Amino acid sequence: MSPPSTEAARPPPATGRARAMVALLTCMAMAAFAANSLLARLAFQTTAIDAASFTAIRLVSGALVLFAILCSQGRQGRRQGRDWLSAIFLFVYAAAFSFAYRGIAAGAGALVLFACAQLLMISYGLYQGERTSFAGLAMALAGLVAFLAPSASSPPLWAAALMAVAGFAWGGFSLRGRQGGDPIAGTAGSFMLAVPMALALMLLHYQSLHVDAAGAVYALLSGGLTSGIGYAIWYWVRVRMAVISTAVVQLSVPVLSAVFGVLLLHESITLKSAAAALVVLGGIGLVMRSSQRK
Repeated sequence: MSPPSTEAARPPPATGRARAMVALLTCMAMAAFAANSLLARLAFQTTAIDAASFTAIRLVSGALVLFAILCSQGRQGRRQGRDWLSAIFLFVYAAAFSFAYRGIAAGAGALVLFACAQLLMISYGLYQGERTSFAGLAMALAGLVAFLAPSASSPPLWAAALMAVAGFAWGGFSLRGRQGGDPIAGTAGSFMLAVPMALALMLLHYQSLHVDAAGAVYALLSGGLTSGIGYAIWYWVRVRMAVISTAVVQLSVPVLSAVFGVLLLHESITLKSAAAALVVLGGIGLVMRSSQRK
């Protein structure tokens, strides 16, 4: 038998296009997550909306947008397994995130949230036998700590604990999404199952509910655009990446959030912060290149 030709050994052109698509959609998902953080920051710092109402509006609008997408594709009647665990993770993340941000600074909150999420996902990836660049991982984590350190003053213990719960829940939600299936239908199902939990949360806090127009708009955008559509994209992306890659790439979100803050909220950024951002992105690049499945 003759040896395989060079042409046969090359990956098909579609492989390159597929990788480019994954990279593009990953960037879009991270931008959506950063915008989501920005919307939450605006809502809780500039409006009077309460955390329970923000959570409920966010989840309801996300469910409606995703259901509308399914209807437009003629798949609204398609049967999907009810993944209650994913829905619980989603609700716990959204609720704990909202309540924590009432008492914790944006930088400190982002640090606690993503550190806990990545700790869970990276630990699971190593447990599953994935390999990665520990130098890149350390580089990304060190850069993130340096980037957030100026604003990461000691937060209240209860707020830090709630944000840690949100981080672990987000990590669990991300891991559940790796089971495959229809990403939009799966995300829509999680949102729909989480809606009753959010409404029950509102009932528990009925005496302190307050919704103003600006807060409601931020919650609608957070739910329908940066959460609903953003999560659907992320569901599609993360089943095509190693667990450790999906974990570390999310470390770019605090960096992107700061950039959006500079552009949209006229916040300032120092040379030290810019350098730390480059370190984070460089570490992410190393991990993305070296992460392999067992």
